[in-house]
Amino acid sequence: MLSVVLFNFQLGGFLIMAGKTFLYDKRELRFILNEWLDMNKLYALPEYEDCEGISDAIIDMTYDICKEKIAIVNDEADRIGVKFEDGKVITPPSFKEGYRVLNEAGLAASNADRTAEGHLPLTLIQANYEMLCHASQSFTGYWALTAGAISVIQQFGSQFLKDKFLPNMLDGKWGGTMNLTEADAGTDVGANMTKAFPTDEPGVYRIEGNKIFITAADHDLCENFIHLVLARTPDARPGTSGLSLFIVPKYWVNDDGSLGEFNDVITTGIEEKMGQHGSPTCSLAYGSQGKCRGYIIGNPPDENGRGQGLAQMFVMMNEERLNTGTQALGAMSEAYLLSREYAKVRVQGTRFTNPKGPRVRIIEHEDVRRMLMLQKSCVEATRALIFKTSYYLDLAHSSKDPAEKEFADGMFQMNNPLCKAYTADLSWPMIGEAIQIHGGYGYCSEYQVEQLARDSKIHSIWEGTDFIQSLDLVGRKFNLKKGSIFKKWRDELQAFINANKDNEEFTKEMGFLAKAWENYNAILAQLMTYVKEGKMQMIPLFSTRILHATSMIYAASLLLDQAILASKKLATVSEDSADANYYKGKMATARFYVLNVLPEIVAIKTALEIGDTSAIDIPEACFN
Repeated sequence: MLSVVLFNFQLGGFLIMAGKTFLYDKRELRFILNEWLDMNKLYALPEYEDCEGISDAIIDMTYDICKEKIAIVNDEADRIGVKFEDGKVITPPSFKEGYRVLNEAGLAASNADRTAEGHLPLTLIQANYEMLCHASQSFTGYWALTAGAISVIQQFGSQFLKDKFLPNMLDGKWGGTMNLTEADAGTDVGANMTKAFPTDEPGVYRIEGNKIFITAADHDLCENFIHLVLARTPDARPGTSGLSLFIVPKYWVNDDGSLGEFNDVITTGIEEKMGQHGSPTCSLAYGSQGKCRGYIIGNPPDENGRGQGLAQMFVMMNEERLNTGTQALGAMSEAYLLSREYAKVRVQGTRFTNPKGPRVRIIEHEDVRRMLMLQKSCVEATRALIFKTSYYLDLAHSSKDPAEKEFADGMFQMNNPLCKAYTADLSWPMIGEAIQIHGGYGYCSEYQVEQLARDSKIHSIWEGTDFIQSLDLVGRKFNLKKGSIFKKWRDELQAFINANKDNEEFTKEMGFLAKAWENYNAILAQLMTYVKEGKMQMIPLFSTRILHATSMIYAASLLLDQAILASKKLATVSEDSADANYYKGKMATARFYVLNVLPEIVAIKTALEIGDTSAIDIPEACFN
């Protein structure tokens, strides 16, 4: 069965398509998993030894499911969306079959169980997730957040809590959510007002409060929902440090695992959104009847009123931030593939160099090729960044070498805000380029790129805005362990430059990378100068741009690493083979990114050195 196409016919020399077409390049995944990353190092670890040699089969299975079962839900997700009727969240009809297939195939929350025999490494899970994001953006939240909640309970929950909640969450029968946001506590999590009062039952608290913007907090695909809720006990201190984390089920769970009474968790509504129509964004009221209970995870606040909740929740938040980057990548990648295919068939105009010649397909126009290369290079740059970071996270979880484990964790900590924020910040304009290639049709709902634009904007907002990610990078990650982690990150990049500076195939590109590296270090030096001068307002004023510069320099090194490998592989295949074209494409992508995108670092350096503060200095009344 092919993914749904509502109509498909020729009009004026180009192809009109509506509904959902599933395009994905499995060759790119195979290059990353089988050629670029040292997956054998993971497969040599005891917990992954059963995974060796199965990555291609897993990719093929996921691809087929996405194409035949998940892509088909996308039209209903956007056109029908979720409904809120009589206090219930109702999903589109096709969702139930898609959700069933995913769970039976082991592609949903079951992969979150790192104790299960034969579980997949995160790097391979990430490959599956990207394909699923291609198939339907809004469908991914139904299990991704459950997986994150499982990770928290596995790491911090007692055996009692694990036994009570995890089996049905892993089976997909119960959903999991992350409850941070309140009406007056969004980015400012410390303003959280939800309360938790101890009861006579040890570890059980009465919960009172309201949460908003909770993804997939209620729907008809699961029989129960296990909410992870940040709340404050009576003796807790104010701010983020006083928060504790609670497991609050929608229905109380009996000792035998069966569902008990309703737990006074009421869904008060769902948001009407710009995009992601198939994903319910819920508002929840806890304890409006005084009957809501929850289990505290870990210990209650200490004698100083310090809770463990935010640190526990960060396990889930870090994973979801990486997943958000993958969602943005999926949207951006799909937009590129759609615009590439459109450009191959859309006939319009003559060549600039032959104005009296025949009309040509738009892929033959210089500016369209520039836009396609910009999309392709940004997609592959962020994909390399995300998969390298996922690989480090696998090593951080599973390596038996303490030094390697520590190093990998540091690289993950450094790269995670880059994966989330840079990819999300790129997705929106790159989808804009795809719409531009489609011309007026790109603005029409018959074409998928219009929906992708609406679905993708949220990526720079949820799971911590991209500005928050930039502050995390500049204000915290740069200084972790007195700057030693950031130094190791820089040393890794410097080592790559030193090792490849004389590469004959990429002499020009490596020279540009080295020059960009000098400019990046000048950015860091100028930032430190401002800090020493007490000009602390320069940190939030430039943090987003510094995150972009950090992402670009690192992504450029990864693309060149891939290109150097591709050039070696090219020498081993026939000139006219599909592999030859693929490797040439990898090399061209790296060249374009380094020579066309990376120079933005110079502009960031210049702006930081100028140090203009007009955005701060302008009186509010002058914003007219």
